[in-house]
Amino acid sequence: MKEPVHLQKVTTLNKEPESDMQEAESNGGDVCFKMHYEKEIEKKEDKGRSVGFFQLFRFATWTDTLMMAVGGVCSLVHGAAFPLMLLVYGMMTDTFVAYELEFQELADPNKTCTNNTVTWINGSIVELTDNSTVYCGVDMEGQMTMFAYYFVGIGVAVMLLSYFQIALWVTAAARQIQAIRKTFFRKVMCMEIGWFDCNSVGELNTRISDDINKINNAIADQVSIFIERISTFIFGFMVGFMGGWKLTLVVIAVSPLIGLAAGLMAMAVAKLTGRELLAYAKAGAVADEVLSSIRTVAAFGGEEKEVERYDRNLVEAQNWGVKKGTIIGLFQGYLWCIIFLCYALAFWYGSKLVIDTKELSPGGLIQVFFGVLIAAMNLGQASPCLEAFASGRAAAKSIFDTIDREPEIDCFSEDGHKLEKVKGDIEFHSVTFNYPSRPEIKILHDLNLLVKAGETTAFVGPSGSGKSTTVQLIQRFYNPKEGMVTLDGHDIRSLNIQWLRSLIGIVEQEPVLFATTIAENIRFGRPGLTMEDIVKATKEANAYNFIMDLPQKFETLVGEGGGQMSGGQKQRIAIARALVRNPRILLLDMATSALDNESEAVVQEALDKARLGRTTISITHRLSTIRNADVIIGFEHGRAVERGSHRELLARKGVYFTLVTLQNQGGATSKVKTKQTPEKETVEEPGIKRMSSFRFLRPSSHSQLSLNVLPDAISGSIQIDSDSFTENMDTEREKLKVEDEGEERIEPAPVARILRYNGPEWPYMLLGSVGAGINGAVSPIYAILFSQILGTFSILDLNEQRDQINGICAMFVLVAIVSFFSQFAQGYAFGMSGELLTRKLRKLGFHAMLRQEVGWFDHPMNSPGALTTRLATDASMVQGATGSQIGMIVNSLTSIGASFIIAFYFSWKLTLVMSCFLPLIGLSGVFQAKMLTGFANEDKKAMEAAGQVSSEALANIRTIAGLAKEKEFVHIYEQQLEAPYRAAKKKANVYAICFAFAQCVIFMAYAGSFRYGGYLVATEGLHYMVVFRVISVIVVSGTALGKASSFTPDYAKAKTAAAQLFKLLDRVPKISMNQTEGQSWDKFKGKVEFIDCKFTYPTRPDIQVLNGLTVSVKPGQTLAFVGSSGCGKSTSVQLLERFYDPDHGKVLIDGHCSSRVSAPFLRSQIGIVSQEPVLFDCSIAENIQYGDNTRTVSMEETTEAAKKAYLHDFVMNLPDKYETQVGAQGSQLSRGQKQRIAIARAIVRSPKILLLDEATSALDTESEKTVQAALDEARQGRTCIVIAHRLSTVQTADIIAVMSQGAVVEQGTHDELMAKNGAYHKLVTMGAPIS
Repeated sequence: MKEPVHLQKVTTLNKEPESDMQEAESNGGDVCFKMHYEKEIEKKEDKGRSVGFFQLFRFATWTDTLMMAVGGVCSLVHGAAFPLMLLVYGMMTDTFVAYELEFQELADPNKTCTNNTVTWINGSIVELTDNSTVYCGVDMEGQMTMFAYYFVGIGVAVMLLSYFQIALWVTAAARQIQAIRKTFFRKVMCMEIGWFDCNSVGELNTRISDDINKINNAIADQVSIFIERISTFIFGFMVGFMGGWKLTLVVIAVSPLIGLAAGLMAMAVAKLTGRELLAYAKAGAVADEVLSSIRTVAAFGGEEKEVERYDRNLVEAQNWGVKKGTIIGLFQGYLWCIIFLCYALAFWYGSKLVIDTKELSPGGLIQVFFGVLIAAMNLGQASPCLEAFASGRAAAKSIFDTIDREPEIDCFSEDGHKLEKVKGDIEFHSVTFNYPSRPEIKILHDLNLLVKAGETTAFVGPSGSGKSTTVQLIQRFYNPKEGMVTLDGHDIRSLNIQWLRSLIGIVEQEPVLFATTIAENIRFGRPGLTMEDIVKATKEANAYNFIMDLPQKFETLVGEGGGQMSGGQKQRIAIARALVRNPRILLLDMATSALDNESEAVVQEALDKARLGRTTISITHRLSTIRNADVIIGFEHGRAVERGSHRELLARKGVYFTLVTLQNQGGATSKVKTKQTPEKETVEEPGIKRMSSFRFLRPSSHSQLSLNVLPDAISGSIQIDSDSFTENMDTEREKLKVEDEGEERIEPAPVARILRYNGPEWPYMLLGSVGAGINGAVSPIYAILFSQILGTFSILDLNEQRDQINGICAMFVLVAIVSFFSQFAQGYAFGMSGELLTRKLRKLGFHAMLRQEVGWFDHPMNSPGALTTRLATDASMVQGATGSQIGMIVNSLTSIGASFIIAFYFSWKLTLVMSCFLPLIGLSGVFQAKMLTGFANEDKKAMEAAGQVSSEALANIRTIAGLAKEKEFVHIYEQQLEAPYRAAKKKANVYAICFAFAQCVIFMAYAGSFRYGGYLVATEGLHYMVVFRVISVIVVSGTALGKASSFTPDYAKAKTAAAQLFKLLDRVPKISMNQTEGQSWDKFKGKVEFIDCKFTYPTRPDIQVLNGLTVSVKPGQTLAFVGSSGCGKSTSVQLLERFYDPDHGKVLIDGHCSSRVSAPFLRSQIGIVSQEPVLFDCSIAENIQYGDNTRTVSMEETTEAAKKAYLHDFVMNLPDKYETQVGAQGSQLSRGQKQRIAIARAIVRSPKILLLDEATSALDTESEKTVQAALDEARQGRTCIVIAHRLSTVQTADIIAVMSQGAVVEQGTHDELMAKNGAYHKLVTMGAPIS
């Protein structure tokens, strides 16, 4: 759709709603997965809270204020340029009309021109019917030259003004945003930990990136453009009233209808877009959850179920999208209808004033009409700016609130005492505490306890009894609700917080390392360390040797989150980091629970060294590690219930006694101390960086390097020499890099194929294209009618003049009605077809993802985050190649085609001259479109480095607070902001130059073409009506051209997005998930044999995980795998599930080779319970029923399974019973509860083979007993494969296979193996480092 010629300049800037939407979708994709988005919207709707507009500028310095003031003045003057041009335009029209009249009069040979008046040859003056005389002697050429100078003058002024207006505002905004980012990040880093419990890290990251960008949009160029448009609005009316007040009032009367439509449309679109994104956010959350736990989904055959669940959420998004299309269509139709009706009215009434009352000259009519119209248009176009202001103000609300919030515990504050001498006595005086994020649950209840200086105090008790909480209170992460914590008799709230934390060294269960070198990680412990200090600390922590074995020694990078290190190595680096602080107080929170026996012995020894002469608090579930503590304190329900030494407490027969006896039952030899170890797999899991994708089998630290360090459990020799290993690592990385780059250069997909997917919607597409064609033709038709009206003024016969004008006005009405329907058809039809396509592609894409083999997800390119983003953005981008895109193209093509035909038909010479300006006008359209969309993407890229710093800092905030390193991260972040800031300032200039060029082109075009038109009228007798017709038509087609080309980036993006999708759809998975492919048989017995299996993970082909594994288990038997970390135990389970196929050798199931068995069939026979069970964000009942996705599981079966898993009683105590929601990843439940749900889920399947992968390692002793009982029940009559580090859980197995380096070294029953005195015997006896 086109605006009338003269409005062209203004409207190109008004972003088409479609592109707005696409932008919202593409940027929205990542944001709106946060389900918080939903809450945010609700919040906004409830309170509509936002900051005042001028408060957005609270960070402006006086320089910024000056820049904005000057920029504002420039915008104001720039706004006056267009109305000024109308004055020139009006004078020019009058000149043309006068010349034409004179020409007609003088065509009579009896008339001549004397003293500028037409006279008869005999000298008497010619009088017309109304006694007026005819003016003559118009100097056409001279006049036209003058007008051309006017146009050029205005053009140059506009160029300068618009340059300054944009450059100044954008630069000032960049400076303020820089200040906001710094202030916000600094403020967030000094918030207390309780605040982070209530604000998700994801949401904060979103705020730092997206919300601050929204503020940027609200205070940058939008403001200057808004001022410019308002100024045009005011001056437009002034020009109108100066020219003729009657016509002005008539036009004003109808113009609110136009403004209203534009405003309403903007609001409706914004609201619907929000709703659509929100609906999609739900689907996105489903996709994210499913892809994050892909192994669980695969193991339980839930693929189809998940695709359905995803599709259900897509329907809602689709419906909102269709509504949006319909509403845009309706409003567009209404808008154009009103505009054309306005034309009809104004020209009809205006021509009355010109002809009948002579109040207006023809030029005056033009001036008034367009003055008012442009004013109204600009008012309408100011509304998108208001929207940017509104969203900026809303976004600023949460950011400024955070900036203004005073942290309860400010870690940057200098207040508080620093004690001269610290003994290290810690005492709790009747402390009561609950976490701020869960105020209804009391954690500590009137807790009194004393930790004496220099002693080692152990906290024991069941999980959830408040042991870790006390540690966090000592670090002052939280303040107690009642009571107080004292250090040497001083309330710790009165001490300086940075100083207090510098006294404390902490080693946690899951140590956090930062993505830098080992040495740098240790340096985080204390500023100003020498290399000697580091070496000394690593020696104390037993880490020195393994570090020196690494090729880069202390300069080895530990990977993101320490992902390149094994559990034991991370733990020892963390201990070294705690020791360099030379802390007075050492806190060990489950420091060894995550290790296997061997690593644990080493780490435990390091800790024993570290404890000497320090106040030490040790929390653990492993009682063997506590025996030699000076004092043991037993916790229960947030109280310290008993206190004494190991002996005293055993005599008391209280909490401690029960825990000890529970753990010792089932110890077969006096030496076996049950080991409670979530195995930190070292070599098992693939994936160089990704940890999140493997939530299924275990939270593995995918160690790459630990291989060189873990001496083999049995032979004690190291098998891999580290140099070659690391070279392999590097080549491996290179390979991955190359693949990554390969991914980028993807061939755009052929449009034909995209359209094929849209095929079923062809009736919609046809309807839309017809509508678009008609809409394209409307603008040239308008240009013809407009010039026709100007032509009528030179008709001498008044009656004929009136008839012609009425006829033209009737045509306008007709065009109005037609364009209403065609606009609506275009909007609705393409909206419908586009949304259907998007939904179809999203569903297909998601389905294709779930069809891939598990190995595919190991590749970093296919991490859950990357895949969900791809679903969100790619599918909606493909719409850019179909749907509204086709509409745009058809529209522009008909418009350009019709325009040129008309123009060449009337005057080819003028058309050719005019065509020289076409590329420029087109280019200005392109620039403006590019400016609105292009810069957003560049900004995003520039901010990435800073984003990584902020997200790492926020994700590990506890560790940073414990190390008191907040200031350092703030500093790093501010350094990372420099580059994007410089880029933003440079961008301001580029943007301003483009903008200035785009704004002044039209003036130059007018200057050139009207001057030439005047020449043609004067010398070749061309009718002036033709000049106006040709020029209007060409300007119209020029803007159409600009619009069409401005869509090309979307089009290109759509093609690459589609190509990525098709690549996914076309990929043939290595392990087919098709029900029909592969063998299946009726009497499944459950006999499993591994025959000489060799295997490496596809993402790490250089590490042999299984090396000739041979072992078999008969139906109904229990096979236990034992061995140190990384020997391939879990891998064997994954081969059995057919997540992977062995590279060599085979796995036989009931005598059938697994690679020929149908994967769905095989998995349906296997139940699995893993160390970290993955639960879905739905009710407990639904989670249990997930066990069998082939049918609907009845409630009776569900409760039956729950009873078997010892879960039923616990569920019945919950308020919602089985309908209780478990939260994302089961976060509302304790580990023991999650584990039992997972067992019930496996039982529902009634599998023939049960796999227990470390099923009890993460539990404390009490939960473990119940879970173990549940497992023993579940094992009855099934083939069972158990993996465990706790040897007590293994003793009852029929076959125990000891694995090492990916092969079985010995197998037999417990007693046989103990008698052999070999590897198994060594593992059992080593299990008790403290005895």
